[in-house]
Amino acid sequence: MWKALMKLGPPLAKSDVLLSSEHLLHQQLRTTFVVKRRIKPFLAKQGEPPKKLKTRHYLYDLVKNTNVEKKSDIEVILTSFVEDLGNMGDKVTVRPNYAYYHLLLPGLAVYATPENEAKYKNTETTNVRHFSSPRALHVIKALSRISLSIIMNKDSPWTLQPWHVKTSFRKCGFIVPEYAITMPKREIKGPNLDLEGKEFYIIVTVNKMETVKVRCQIRHWSTDITNRLPYNEEFWKKPTELLFADDELAKVETTKID
Repeated sequence: MWKALMKLGPPLAKSDVLLSSEHLLHQQLRTTFVVKRRIKPFLAKQGEPPKKLKTRHYLYDLVKNTNVEKKSDIEVILTSFVEDLGNMGDKVTVRPNYAYYHLLLPGLAVYATPENEAKYKNTETTNVRHFSSPRALHVIKALSRISLSIIMNKDSPWTLQPWHVKTSFRKCGFIVPEYAITMPKREIKGPNLDLEGKEFYIIVTVNKMETVKVRCQIRHWSTDITNRLPYNEEFWKKPTELLFADDELAKVETTKID
C-alpha cells in the first residue's frame, strides 16, 4: 500500500489540483475605531529606549465607532431632471444611501467633483426639458389626476368666476391664485341642473410657466335641507358627460401628462 502511495505522490504534487487556490473575494472594509489607553505607559528618559509595556497598558476605552455614527450628506450633480430634486446640472445635497441607489447607480447624477462641475456647467441643455421648480412636475401630476368639485348655489343666480374655482381648490388642499386659473371660453351660468355632474376643463399655470388641464364638475347646493340633491358618492370614479363638446380633445391630452 505504501509503495502505491509513493508512486501516486509525485504526479499529484505536480498537478495543478493541489497547487491551485480558491478564488477569494478580497474586499476592503472601512472600519475605523478611535480608542484611548485606560492606563498611560511609563515615560522613558531622554536618550534611553522606551520601557516595555505591561498587560494593563493594553486596556483601551472606545471613544468613537465610525461604523455606527450617522454619515454626513453628500453633494451630487444631476445629469437629468429628477422629480422633487432639480433640473440637469443642479447641485443637490442628499443622503448617501439615496444618492447611491437612486441617483448614482441609475445614472441620474454624478459626484460633485471639480471636473464634473466644470463639465455640466458648460453643457448645453437646450433640448432638455426644464421645470420651474423641483416640485413642479409633482404638482402637475397631482392636478391632472383630480376631479375638482365646484359647489355652487342652487337657489341664487351665479356666473362661474375664478374665485369660485380658487375656493374649491383650497378645500382640496391646493393653494391656487386667481391669476393662475384660466376659465373656459364659454360662460357657465346657473343655477342649472343640466350642468350637474357634467365635466369641463380649466387650465392652471404653475409658477407662471407650466400649464395643466384640470377636470371640474358643478355641484349644486342648497341651504334648505328639503331642497338638496342626493349625495353622489365617489363621483370621480364614475364616467361623466362633457359639458362642452370641444373638451373631448382636452380630455385626451390630459391623460398624456403622466
